[in-house]
This record gives sequence, C-alpha cells and structure tokens, in this order.
Amino acid sequence: MFVLYLYFMNIKIYTIRGQRVMLDEDLARIYGVETRTLNQAIQRNINRFPMEFMFQLTPEEYKSLISQIVISKRGGRRKRPFAFTEHGTVMLASVLRSDKAIRLNIEVVKAFVNLRRAISSQKNIVKQITEIRSHMLKRFNVIDREFKKVWRAIDGMTKPNEDENDKQIGFMVDE
Repeated sequence: MFVLYLYFMNIKIYTIRGQRVMLDEDLARIYGVETRTLNQAIQRNINRFPMEFMFQLTPEEYKSLISQIVISKRGGRRKRPFAFTEHGTVMLASVLRSDKAIRLNIEVVKAFVNLRRAISSQKNIVKQITEIRSHMLKRFNVIDREFKKVWRAIDGMTKPNEDENDKQIGFMVDE
C-alpha cells in the first residue's frame, strides 16, 4: 500500500488504494465537528455512501498510515478511519447540511481539482523533458561525430609521418 499526502490550503489528501481520499478525522476537523459526530451522521445516511465514495481502511493500511504520517498510537481512536473519495466529500455537504459544511466542502472540492491539475501538468512536463532529452541526444551524436573528425585532423597535424622522419632538415656539410 502506498500512502501519500499533500496539502492544498491546509487540506490533507492521501493516495490509498490508488485513489485520492481524505480521512474522516481530517474532514471532521475541517467541518468543526468531532470525528464521532461525523461518522454518526454518515451511518444515519449510509445509503448515500457506496464503496466508490467511502471505504474503511484495513488494519494493515491503518498501521502503515500511522507509521508514515506519525499518528499517535495512544490517541483515542478505537476504530479504523474511513476514507472518502472526492465524490464522498461532496456527499458530506448534503449529510451535514450546515452553511459552514457547504462552504468548506467547496474548498475541499477545489483542493481535489488543484491536485488533479498539478498531476496533469506534471505528466506534461515529464513528456516535454523526455522530448528535449531525445532531441539533445540526437544533436549530441551529430556533434560528437564532427568533433571526432576535428580530433583526427589535429592528430594528423601533430603526429609526424614515418616518411618525414627519414628526411633530414638543414645543410649537409662535406668533410
């Protein structure tokens, strides 16, 4: 399992099971309610939260989450957290029904949108860098061949030929 969390406007978004999600305790903090209160509201409206909107972390995922983001093991948490996808966070606004929940939910959705944009632009950058690298390697090969020609020519000028060694330079004196 891979867990990654990012901050957008102080909103934590994790990648768990290949999905970008937010945890119930983070959402409760944002909405200004206790985690227990948030989960009770969800349980009363459980039919609004199919598996595509919300899932509970497995014991292994929770243990990995604790070790990766340094959540206190001594905390008051008795149950494994619920993870909410982008659609699940949108559904929370209808469950909580307060003006604050609706305003904050808009910020949460914006955070997911910003994350999607950031990931998309990163893919474009990787593609551009790959194209630039390929172009530079092609140019390097051409330039390398030209330099080899220049070095051969310089070597030819600096190394004397064997025939020239036999010829003597200067005047001959008859004795």
